[in-house]
Amino acid sequence: MAYDLITMGRIGVDLYPLQTGVPLPQVTSFGKFLGGSASNVAVAAARLGRRTAVITRTGDDPFGTYLHEALQGFGVDDRWVTPVPGLPTPVTFCEVFPPDDFPLYFYRQPKAPDLEIDAHELDLDAVRDARVFWVTGTGLSEEPSRTATLAALAHRAKSGTTVFDLDWRPMFWTDPDAARPFYTEALRHTTVAVGNLDEVEVATGVREPHAAARALLDAGVELAVVKQGPKGVLAVNSAGESAEVPPLPVTVLNGLGAGDAFGGSLVHGLLAGWDLEETMRHANAAGAIVASRLECSSAMPTPAEIEAAVTAGAVQ
Repeated sequence: MAYDLITMGRIGVDLYPLQTGVPLPQVTSFGKFLGGSASNVAVAAARLGRRTAVITRTGDDPFGTYLHEALQGFGVDDRWVTPVPGLPTPVTFCEVFPPDDFPLYFYRQPKAPDLEIDAHELDLDAVRDARVFWVTGTGLSEEPSRTATLAALAHRAKSGTTVFDLDWRPMFWTDPDAARPFYTEALRHTTVAVGNLDEVEVATGVREPHAAARALLDAGVELAVVKQGPKGVLAVNSAGESAEVPPLPVTVLNGLGAGDAFGGSLVHGLLAGWDLEETMRHANAAGAIVASRLECSSAMPTPAEIEAAVTAGAVQ
């Protein structure tokens, strides 16, 4: 049976401080969580009842073992999560200064194993058959992951729903101009593009939300989703339909992971056949719920939690 969702991209261990408002040098205790945007999106969709899997790589080390165990515990198929001898599993630290300051420190040297995904090792039939296939901009930042990502997209040839999470992380690139040609190529093969204002500007050279959405549609996608932070989210499709949905009021504890929860709920709404506004309202609610919690992967909401937030119009 085909998967509802296969994601491809980053995985790692998030080490988040258990004290908020404390600089990293003074933090005394940390929580350990599965991290990485592609992996978190698979977890988020699994929490909503979808059959999911992730294509990624870890180090051949205890942290790699932990990530396998975490994925299995969340109900995500880990058959395409393979070790890379000689490279450590990435670790990410953050600082937590609510409501809007969450510095990230990526430890992905000398190279992250998830950038060692090789096109020759992909199960391209499974990629083609999945109802939704999700790739990220980070996967385009280095070889062989770049070639593998583009090969998977080309083989899929827009069958089903193919999502490109623009996922711009400046520390993984020399500058936006270096990324744009690869983003342009990926957009040719995708049906849905998702990104915040910085990310859509990297992809299109345009920052104004409506113009950026139009530029993404002109690049070949069928649905453009532009996340505008405090102004909510804009979604525009090739049929001319649009929805602009404000964010839900929430007391933010840690904004990291909110976008991944949004992504998992977006996938769920697309698979369920919801209209644009309903899909965006539920995705916004999912993101807001995770923003009210410390962790990312284990904070992903259930359908009942999202419905409660949508009904209340706020995260309680």
